[in-house]
Parts: sequence; structure tokens; C-alpha cells
Amino acid sequence: MRILVTGGAGFIGSNIVDVFLAAGHEVAVLDNLVTGRAEHLAPAAHFYQGDVRDADTVERVFRDFRPETLNHHAAQIDVRKSTVDPIFDAETNILGSLTVLQAARRHGVAKVLYASSGGAVYGEPEYLPADEAHPIRPICEYGVSKHTVEHYLHVYHVNYGLRYTALRYANVYGPRQNIHGDAGVIALFTGQMLAGEQPHIYGDGEAVRDYLYVGDAARANLCALTQGDGLMVNIGTGVGTSVNALYRLLATATHYAHPPVYVPGRIGEIAGIYLDNRLAAQALGWSPEVNLREGLTRTVAYVRAD
Repeated sequence: MRILVTGGAGFIGSNIVDVFLAAGHEVAVLDNLVTGRAEHLAPAAHFYQGDVRDADTVERVFRDFRPETLNHHAAQIDVRKSTVDPIFDAETNILGSLTVLQAARRHGVAKVLYASSGGAVYGEPEYLPADEAHPIRPICEYGVSKHTVEHYLHVYHVNYGLRYTALRYANVYGPRQNIHGDAGVIALFTGQMLAGEQPHIYGDGEAVRDYLYVGDAARANLCALTQGDGLMVNIGTGVGTSVNALYRLLATATHYAHPPVYVPGRIGEIAGIYLDNRLAAQALGWSPEVNLREGLTRTVAYVRAD
């Protein structure tokens, strides 16, 4: 099928593009290359440079490529930036999403795959692992914007027949993540350790997260092309790991021998989350294949070679 991937030059998006191409699909990428990198673009993919907030550009891409499926990954992804500049977060994540959804409706797209956030939409969990029935009480603007679009997907399905699957990702990491970016503790720590710099840990380091290897995230998108209609699905490992434990694993993988620097915690960060992934197994036939230790080994090897 013809698949348009917004944000397809980014960390997660470019890995998804590779998986779609390997499966024989025709793929186009729409990316403004602000955080995405041109070198991540697969030569076999059609490329359109532009922003999802630009209605004229979006219209041109849909008219030219005529996608059957929209895979929407273009987003503002930094929790801290969303708390500092919630208007920019909403413009990108909500209005940008509406712009591509409107184009999808006009041009007869059959299904939308949407990158949501299992790490942010639930807020401080009442129980763990958090499943899809958990109350939605985000404590950061990023979580609010991601969940808002889930409501729009339901509306567009009810009113216009647009099929969708929303993938609520855990903390995705792996090759191509920016080691100098503001989002992605594994990429950040890996780059700092390999450079001999001393990483900072916010708070006491006991915050727990569910770390998902990017190859597993990409494979979930492949499964969702034909399954999981009308669902919000957690895509995670079901395993929680503290930042302190993560630091120790990365220090071993990088042969780094220094302690971290502890600094005060930040607004919008929850104390702990990991995701129940049983619905993904049932509805998508998906389960994670790469454990954290193996994923960190692959990530460190990639950063060393990059």
C-alpha cells in the first residue's frame, strides 16, 4: 500500500519507514528536518520537505502521493519544552495533527496510525503496569496534546469513517536517537559517557520508566497497518527500570566508571510508569523482542560508529 509517514526523517519515523519499505510498501515522508535528519531518509522513499502545520504543503503532498494510510509521527516530543511553551506544543501536536487529518479525510485515506504516548497520557499511575483502561490524567502539556488527538481520531472515525489505531508508546530508544537532544535519556547518557562527560540525573534517580527498543516500536506499526482498528494500544515492555539502574547498565555497556551528578527534579515528570502490553498481543499480535540489556548494547554500538 501507499503510506505517508509524517516525521519520517526523525528517530522513530525513519526506523518505521525502513520497516515499511522492507515489507514491500510504497512510502513517502513529510518532514521539516528541524529535528529529523536527511541522512536518515531511505533512498527508496519519496521525500517532501515541509511542516504539518502548513496546510498548503500538506494538501500538495496528499494530492501528489495519494496515500492509502497515514502514519502520523511528526510532533513536538519534549515534555520539558511543552511545559515551557505549551502554545508551541499545541500548535504542533494538536493543530498540526488536525491539518493532516483534514487532508486524510479529503483525499480518502483509509486508516491513520498515530503515535501517542503511554508514558505521558496516564499521569501518575494509580496502579502498575498501566493498561489502556487506566484513568487519563496527564500532568504535562505534552500528555494533554497527545491525548487530545486521540479524541479527534474517534470523532473522525464516527463522522467520516476514517479507521485508526493509536499507539501509546513507552520510552522509545535506540539507533538514530539524537544524543544531543532534550528528549531521550538513554541517547543522552550514552553520548555523555562515551565522551567522558558526567551525566546528570534529575531527582533521586528512582523514577521508573518502560524502555522500548525502536525496532520493536517500528514492528508494532507494521502490525497495526491491518489490525487494531479503533483502539488505543500500549506499546511497551511491561517492565519498569529506574534511572539509577539504567545508569548502571549503560555504565557497564560503555565502560564508564564515574558516578552521576544528581540535580533537582523537573516539572511535569511522573515518578514511575510502565505499561501493560496484553492488548497489543491480543489485537496486534505484537510483543517486544529486544530486552533492555540487548537494546542498550545495540544502541552503544551505533553511537560509537556514528
